[in-house]
Amino acid sequence: MVVDSRWRRLVPGVERLVRRAARIAAEAGGDAGSVVLDNDHRVRRLNARHRGRNKPTNVLTFETPPGIPGGDIVVALQTVRREARAAGRHPAHHLAHLVVHGALHLAGHDHHGVGEARRMEMEEARLLHRLGVPNPWKPRATPPMPAPSGTGGR
Repeated sequence: MVVDSRWRRLVPGVERLVRRAARIAAEAGGDAGSVVLDNDHRVRRLNARHRGRNKPTNVLTFETPPGIPGGDIVVALQTVRREARAAGRHPAHHLAHLVVHGALHLAGHDHHGVGEARRMEMEEARLLHRLGVPNPWKPRATPPMPAPSGTGGR
């Protein structure tokens, strides 16, 4: 569900992308009941209320009561935009990653320990590959530095 309409400008076809990411994650056991695309302000309030952290975060997951499948994923627009820009990634790719990440949390995956984190990263990369999204855990090649201009003695 797109709560903040700016998502549609940031990621054209955002609803389709989210559905595809959630469907692929569900095939791996991550069942997202709903994905809510909102903004930093509301995500900060949810983070403060439910986790005691009065700051926005990129993604929050909310499990349903035991025995009920699914759960909710909430994603913060400005944080996603900022993180994607800082990492040199497309916002659509970062959003797909966060939907998969949240769905895996709902399936019981976690990243507190090194081994757990590595397993979760590998599963994320596998699922994202199926979406055509580059592996977010693989270091990106940095472009070569331009040659200094105006140096040398010709």
